[in-house]
Amino acid sequence: MTERTCLEICAGAGGQALGLEAAGFSHQLAVEIEPDACQTLIRNRNEWSVRETDVREVDGRPFRGVDLLAGGVPCPPFSVAGHQLGSDDERDLFPEALRLVREAKPAAVMLENVRGLAADRFSSYRQAIVGELSAQGYVSDWRLLQASNFGVPQLRPRFILIALRPRAFRRFEWPEPQPSPATVGETLKDLMADQGWPGADQWAVKADRIAPTLVGGSRKHGGPDLGPTRARNEWLKLGVDGRGIADAAPSADDPDSHTPRLTLRMAARLQGFPDAWEFAGRKTSTYRQIGNAFPPPVARAVGDALLAALNGPARPARGTSSNR
Repeated sequence: MTERTCLEICAGAGGQALGLEAAGFSHQLAVEIEPDACQTLIRNRNEWSVRETDVREVDGRPFRGVDLLAGGVPCPPFSVAGHQLGSDDERDLFPEALRLVREAKPAAVMLENVRGLAADRFSSYRQAIVGELSAQGYVSDWRLLQASNFGVPQLRPRFILIALRPRAFRRFEWPEPQPSPATVGETLKDLMADQGWPGADQWAVKADRIAPTLVGGSRKHGGPDLGPTRARNEWLKLGVDGRGIADAAPSADDPDSHTPRLTLRMAARLQGFPDAWEFAGRKTSTYRQIGNAFPPPVARAVGDALLAALNGPARPARGTSSNR
């Protein structure tokens, strides 16, 4: 079967790219504006073409006919942590993504954002996106997916837009949740015990739950901690000190009752990154890359569904678009 190609914007540290790669998409270009994140991509996938630039500077015409245009467009315009300015926010890159759709004419589109975009106040905005895609010959659908339903031990709801040509859309089915969610305790127990901490087993029992969403922050706001007070309180119920990120796992000298902090590697594993994935930059930059990532297992699940729609036999006709 011919290899399916991908143009990805706002690629970050590669969470979405890793998932799409695992699904069978080959990146023709990964676009990212942050230097450290670009170095992360290059360090791990030097065969990818990585461009450090603003999406506004990308011309989609050389990529005409690409199989998938994907991206995690910036979330501040729709995040409850911001002012939710939507289209009035200069960081809103949905118009640029739609421009690239017009220029590249991909077979499929996949864009992800925060749950805030699903709010009623943005219904007209979503309808405008659906209308623009329809004018370009695509049928689209939105779906709110919980990362915890796809092997990621945190809630992390993400609002996903997919768009396909009508024939392929009739073959598309959103991925089904996995039956047994992973938990923080089982996911991190070996890392917590790595330096001989005697309390690792006891801690894993307490942490046998799904975590709240990791918060990555931005250049202006947020450091290497697990978020505001409410989020840190939720982490404390899991036996995790959310006031910062540790340089190393608890040691053999720490008592059983010690409340550990996550390391960067632990945070990355909670996002679904493989342990071999290396991040470029200092601690705050690395944690921001991790915390802002689209979990690879979720991207893999949606990528698998898109690939099946592009490759598989047609399903019976159904409704054209929705605005969930």
